[in-house]
Amino acid sequence: MFTLCRDCFHLSEDDSDACSRCGRHRVIRNKHITTLAIAHLDCDAFFAAIEKRDDPSLKDRPVIVGGGKRGVVSTCCYIARLYGVRSAMPMFKALKACPDAVVIKPNGEKYRLAAHQMREKMQALTPMIQPVSVDEAYLDLSGTGTLHKAPPAVSLVRLAAEIERDIGITVSIGLSTNKFLAKTASELDKPRGFAVIGADEAEALLAPRPVGFIHGVGPKLAQKLIRDGYDTIEDLQKAELKQLIGRYGETGMWLKNRAHGIDNRPVRNDEERKSVSSETTFNDDVSDPAWLEDQLWRLCVKTADRAKATGLVGNVITLKLKTAEFRTLTR
Repeated sequence: MFTLCRDCFHLSEDDSDACSRCGRHRVIRNKHITTLAIAHLDCDAFFAAIEKRDDPSLKDRPVIVGGGKRGVVSTCCYIARLYGVRSAMPMFKALKACPDAVVIKPNGEKYRLAAHQMREKMQALTPMIQPVSVDEAYLDLSGTGTLHKAPPAVSLVRLAAEIERDIGITVSIGLSTNKFLAKTASELDKPRGFAVIGADEAEALLAPRPVGFIHGVGPKLAQKLIRDGYDTIEDLQKAELKQLIGRYGETGMWLKNRAHGIDNRPVRNDEERKSVSSETTFNDDVSDPAWLEDQLWRLCVKTADRAKATGLVGNVITLKLKTAEFRTLTR
């Protein structure tokens, strides 16, 4: 068993619940910690954390980043989440759940700057970085131990401390053998967390959890699985592969692999952008087709300009319309 201190970065071969060097208890204990190299890094309530960093008076207050009575929550701090506020929730519902929340309009430029600073710190560790969003990325630190004179786990603990010290926000990190398990690990210990999952630990850790715990299983698929008798991930582990494929096609194979902690996708730093989009939210209900068509034209031009700026060509156009009852229609 190995113990890694998240405060002084000391790595020791023991099973202590405190660091043998500094005596602090913020330690990670795992027998695989020196051999794992695939990580998932996720900022904790990124936009809200930036706003709290820049305005200390917000430290102990619920903060929602979003805007407009018809808008949605971009993100919210962990205090607001205690009231049931969630990302993508309509603002009127969020304020009903947490009426004392401080609502702040998003500041994209400020967030992009912080994201760029984090990216530079990640690139100092490895060139194999696959961004998922502005505040989330996978890293492959295979073979970096010699360069950094430490296992990837130690480098990642140092990275988290540097981000907190230099950028003023916290991150949660998951470390494992593949992207799925690394993402799963990062969700286990939030905020300001660091969790490790070894390959031989994955099945037992996943087994008792609901099928919706699998990253990529949305509410609709989870409901279908439950209706079909698959309530927990263990049910998927025990199911015959042929049976899952017969019911869900290729998704059945995917479910079987994820249930056993299998994910063969590499961390890629050359991912192509798959879509370009633009959207807007109206403060009041609009039912005039001509007026809506004018707004749609503006969004089309904006989307086309973005596509041209990145040198992209598309062959599928999707139109999304949200009703006054917040029902989404997609064509």
